[in-house]
Formats: sequence, structure tokens, C-alpha cells
Amino acid sequence: MKYGEIFKNPVTRGLTTIQFLSYFGTVFSHVAIASLLVKLGAGADMIAMIFIAILLPSLVLAPVNGYIIDRFEFKKLILILLIIEMSMTICFMFVDTLEYVWLLWSFLFIRSIAGTIIFTAEMSYLPKVISGETLKAANEVHSIIWSSTFAFGMALGGLSTYYFGYIGTFMIDFSFYVIAFFVMFKLPIAVIRNKAQSAWSATKEVFGYIRANPKTVHIMILHSSVGLTVFDTIVTLLAKTEYKYIIAVPLAIGWINFSRALALMLGPLVFGKHIKMNNLWAVMIFQGITIIIWAYLQYDFTLSLVSMFFVGLFTTSIWSFTYYMLQQNTDEEFLGRVISYNDMVFMFVSVGMTYAIGKMANAGVELNYISMIIGAIFFLVAFYAFLLRDKIVISVDKI
Repeated sequence: MKYGEIFKNPVTRGLTTIQFLSYFGTVFSHVAIASLLVKLGAGADMIAMIFIAILLPSLVLAPVNGYIIDRFEFKKLILILLIIEMSMTICFMFVDTLEYVWLLWSFLFIRSIAGTIIFTAEMSYLPKVISGETLKAANEVHSIIWSSTFAFGMALGGLSTYYFGYIGTFMIDFSFYVIAFFVMFKLPIAVIRNKAQSAWSATKEVFGYIRANPKTVHIMILHSSVGLTVFDTIVTLLAKTEYKYIIAVPLAIGWINFSRALALMLGPLVFGKHIKMNNLWAVMIFQGITIIIWAYLQYDFTLSLVSMFFVGLFTTSIWSFTYYMLQQNTDEEFLGRVISYNDMVFMFVSVGMTYAIGKMANAGVELNYISMIIGAIFFLVAFYAFLLRDKIVISVDKI
């Protein structure tokens, strides 16, 4: 019933459709890009840097992202950003040698800038039109959409790359953004005026707000733990060195990510309603354990496929619950800017982990040891969540 309310409302239904199309378009080309890098002979460092191009914009944009969202009309902003995403996707087709990988990095970076602003804008707009349990349900739907598009985008992207090649896959990818553009164009979005102020004033004001509300910082740190699960580089390297003897590289990348993303999609449906602040620490422990199990089994393609499913079961539940905590514990006036800084912290962890994975792999550290380190870090996060269980529970669990 709570999910039905979201789809009855034409605005939330339309925004949900755009989320689906935008996410699917983004993920659909990931396998083609990763497979192209393997085909061109890219090393661990180069593969990691390409994935950093996808993650870095949230880190770079944080000081101005909230200001941009508050400054410009929501509908016009999204339409412009979708055009940018379409343009950059077309540009992917011009990269066919390692000599032009820097262009691929630039195109990905620009497209990710647009996608980052779209994501933050939508997550800031939703609390202005819905609230309470409906907002929580919208977050769960959002995480399910991300997970399902990640699952089927990776699987279908792998099949598309295998059968239609890189250019064919990029053309299909382009079409998803075109459809999203026309859905947004026809959507009856109400214009919500935000307080006009300079970028410096907005930044200073939000830092004062965060300083006066330290629980937002605690929530950001908990949310950022999901950024530790950036396994793209590890999966690509496993496909390049191990799985290629069992299955084609594009299919290996696609199916491993499909297994994980299928669990990401099911996780919130099974565990979402049971997660509270006072048991979040236990969820973090389970997340760490599943990653360590995957580390032991990842060199065998079949066992990796199965164990990766269990890795994904808790990830989106952690993501959606901590996002909901932040939304419920932040005043509406500051929400866009606080979410922007939350994404910055999240991406700082994601970029840092991706860079570290590339460096460690390049230095000869076994991929399973790298994965075990990531799993162990979740035990530290669990201890942090345990210490905070009584500090945030009242403001969230009783809403």
C-alpha cells in the first residue's frame, strides 16, 4: 500500500520513471566501458581511474551542488542535465585506443557530473512534496530501482556488448536518456522557490547548520560506509585474469554484478522494515562477514557468483535507511545542501577505496586480501554504529 501511494501521484511516478531510465542508462554502458578497457590492455591503475571518473563528481561538486539545486528551477535543470548525459554517451563511441582513454575519462566525468546533480536534485525535491512513511517508502523504491537497474543493466549490458559491440551498446544507452528527457518534459512539476543567496553565503550557512547539528555528521559517516563496496575494479580485474578462461569478459562482468544487484534489489524488501538505529550495528557486521566470505571464494567464478549475492543483501538496506535518517533529521531549508555534502563524504570513501584498490592491485596485493580488508573495515563501522545507537534512535525510529 505504501508503495502504491508513490505510483498514484503523477509527479512521484514520473520522477521514479526518470530515476529508472537514468540509472539504467548509466549502468548499461559500464560493462561496455570495462570490457573496452580490458580489450585495449588497460592496467589496474587505468581501470581504477576510469571508475574514479564516475565517482569523483560528487566529491568535486559538493560545495556548489546544493547551491545549483536551490538556484535553478527543478524541471529546467533536469532537462539540461539529461541533454548533457545524452551528448557524453554519444562521445563514448570515439574512443578506440588507449591513446584516447583520457577522452573517455573526460566524457565519463562530465556525464557523471550531470547524473550527480540529477540524483541530488531529486532526493532534495521529494521531501518537499511527500513526507513521513511515504517518503521512507520512496527512498526504499529508489534503492530498489537502483538495485534492479544495476542488476538488469549489468546483465543486459554484458549481453549487448557481447552481441552488438561497444558502439551498439552506447547507442542503446543513448536511447534511455532520450526517453527520460521526454518523460521529464511532460511532467507537471510545480515550481518551488528557494531563498536566493550567494554561493559563499549558502556554503557558510550550511556549515554553521551542520556544526550546530552534529548528528548529521554521524549519519553521513554511517551512510558513507556503503562507499566501501565499490567492487567494479576488483570484478573487472577478476574477469581479466581469472574468469576469462570460463566465460567471455563482458559476460563475466555482467553476471557477477547481476548476482550482487539482484540481492541489492531484494534486500530492502526483505530487511528494510526491520532495520532500526539500535540494530544497524548488527547489519554492518553481517555486511562485513559476507564480503570476507566472498573474498575466500572469488577466484572460482561459480562460487563468486553465489557469494556475491549474499554480499549485496544488506547494502541497499544500509543505504536507504541512513538516507532516510538524514532526510528526517535535517530541516527542509538546508536539505539540498546537506545531501550534497553527504554525497561528498560518500564519494570520498568510494573514490579513496577505488584508488586504493587500483594501487594495491598494481603493487601485487592479491585481490582476495584486498576484499578481506574491506570486509574488516565494516566491523569498525559496526562498532561506531553501536556507540551511536541511542543518540539518533529517538529522532528517527519514533517518526
